[in-house]
Amino acid sequence: MKFRIFTEPQMGASYEQQLAMALAAERLGFDAFFRSDHLLTMGGDGLPGPTDSWVTLGALARETSTIRLGTLVTSLTFRHPGLTAIQVAQVDAMSGGRVEFGLGTGWFAAEHSAYGIPFPAQRFGLLEEQLEVITGLWSTPVGGRFSFEGDHYTLQDSPALPKPVQDPVPIIVGGTGPSRTPALAARFAHEYNVPFSTNAEIAEAFGRVRRAAEEFGRDPGSLAYSAALTTTVGETDAAYRRRAAAIDHDPAELAREGIGGTVAEVVDRIGGLAELGVETLYLQILDFDDLEVLELLAAEVVPAFR
Repeated sequence: MKFRIFTEPQMGASYEQQLAMALAAERLGFDAFFRSDHLLTMGGDGLPGPTDSWVTLGALARETSTIRLGTLVTSLTFRHPGLTAIQVAQVDAMSGGRVEFGLGTGWFAAEHSAYGIPFPAQRFGLLEEQLEVITGLWSTPVGGRFSFEGDHYTLQDSPALPKPVQDPVPIIVGGTGPSRTPALAARFAHEYNVPFSTNAEIAEAFGRVRRAAEEFGRDPGSLAYSAALTTTVGETDAAYRRRAAAIDHDPAELAREGIGGTVAEVVDRIGGLAELGVETLYLQILDFDDLEVLELLAAEVVPAFR
């Protein structure tokens, strides 16, 4: 199983804090450092304020050397797909080919109104067209031209530059939608992600995507299957409870709905996820001031699955 650190900087994290966590994750052998793409906190004061995901990842690309970098997930509402394709390709080049690209519809209306960004009521059609545009731009041969005319976006005679280092850039599609999300995953994704869901929901969502892949004529085994869950762990039950309180989570609820507890309890919980077919696990770490939790996960939890 791959283990990835996943953060929520909009809740209150400077670039320096993100860098410290990314460097710690790299040093400790985690597979990737991912961050959300949000502009407004969902609790607390959010100081010092939001940081743009792709500006941040571009900087991290130059200050790390091996760890993979990405978003879970980029909000399509923040950027035109042509610009997104340029930004992601550039960060992929800056990192030497370590980017993974998650794209989603966005959901938090308040952050859009706070920064004057339109928030269309219907966004799934936008998602499909953005995936078509971005992958089309990247896959157009150097020297060729890319044009696209959809219901939402029109591109004419684009040189489709720059190109990412990776060919293709791994694309992550996530969510628990019953039909359209599985169809998009089957068509575009290298990885399908289920965020913040129960075991039963994860199993059902994986099943839907596997069936959609078969209907699309694709081997379901050609997709990677992942989950994202809020995570913390303690050497003792008391230490775990202190960490859960620090991220404003009820310990019992976090243990039940996320990944929380002592080392033995967390290992058992992750073992159950592995049995569901989770191949990559995004450990949502909410406390940027507690890098020791990464040390404990790397030393005591991850080795149980290697």
